[in-house]
Amino acid sequence: MPFSPFVTGLNRPVEAAALNVGIGQGGAFVDNSLEDEFKLIAINITGTVHLAKRVVQHMVPNKRGRILITSSVSATLPTPYETVYGPSKAFGFMFAESLREELRETGVTVTALLPGATDSQFHKNAGMGTSAIDGGKKNDKTEVARQGFGALMNDVDHVVGGDAETKQQVVDNRRTPEPEKAARHAKLTRLQG
Repeated sequence: MPFSPFVTGLNRPVEAAALNVGIGQGGAFVDNSLEDEFKLIAINITGTVHLAKRVVQHMVPNKRGRILITSSVSATLPTPYETVYGPSKAFGFMFAESLREELRETGVTVTALLPGATDSQFHKNAGMGTSAIDGGKKNDKTEVARQGFGALMNDVDHVVGGDAETKQQVVDNRRTPEPEKAARHAKLTRLQG
């Protein structure tokens, strides 16, 4: 199935696509419903692959295009109390990296955006309104979007969306043992009360 009639009806090539696909699901894995976990996988993973397939099949014959795939800082660490969300975003990050290399000679570029906690309703919508991360410091969503757009337009491999502290967190995640990162994340995401 190609693009929607709306897109094809424009009679012009798609030059850029932002695949900002994703939902969150907070709470303990043992307590969350299997259906909710499958829904998250269907949206975050299957949805990203589906959209990317349509965009790539359109752009490659045109020999040009830019794709931005939104992942998350959560792709760089274990995410207890978001136990399926983090791995789904790790998939998105590695998918973007893989696709970027595969499309290297086609004229189509792929950039991954890894936002940190961002000023939006994401955590509340994920059922995490009582977590420390929901009440904590968050990055400005306009600035995160600007950083993603800048990286996309400059053919940057990936960009961490947020302030200097958020960017440093990803650097630190590369050299911090997994159990330590998991324990730190659990304190931020465990639901209170």
